[in-house]
Amino acid sequence: MPPTLEELLARMRTLEEQLEQEYSQHREEFARRRAAMAEHFLELQRRQKVGLWPYLRQSRWPVLLSAPLVYSGWVAFALLDAFVSLYQAVCFPIYGIPKVGRADYLVFDRADLPYLNVVEKFNCFYCSYGNGVAAYAREVSARTEQYWCPIKHARRLRDAHPRYPQFFEHGDAEAFRSGMERLRQMLSATGDPPAAPPDQPSSD
Repeated sequence: MPPTLEELLARMRTLEEQLEQEYSQHREEFARRRAAMAEHFLELQRRQKVGLWPYLRQSRWPVLLSAPLVYSGWVAFALLDAFVSLYQAVCFPIYGIPKVGRADYLVFDRADLPYLNVVEKFNCFYCSYGNGVAAYAREVSARTEQYWCPIKHARRLRDAHPRYPQFFEHGDAEAFRSGMERLRQMLSATGDPPAAPPDQPSSD
């Protein structure tokens, strides 16, 4: 006698429960293995950690003596950070320039690395702040330059900011006068550098 519909549905529910139970067991096993691998990886990293006192003892005296000068840069970076933030907060809305996202440049994600001691973690934090502030200030300055004076220098610049190749050639008064407003509008639209200069092909 063939099974009834109720019997078939009951079997299907039983199979679904068995499948769910099997899947749950595999999922838990996978989670345990992943946690074990993560802990093993962290342990391997911890073994590479150099303790504070061994780290200081193996450092050269000129390096240790220069540390106060290096760390005094906090003052300069903090003042630059404060000025740039105040400057763009006040001036960029007046000019119609999109503000630079400070958080895009100041990233602190190395302090939790298990193979760093306390001095190394502090150094990473300091370097992240200093380089982040410098990059943040550079982008604010670059947007300001694009708005007020997008003209290339007569001599080649070393490591010019990404907006510089789109500027007008040195001495090209006609391109500067005719394309200035359009370059400003491109800046106001997105804040990103235009793909090509408004009146001329890209050049270094």
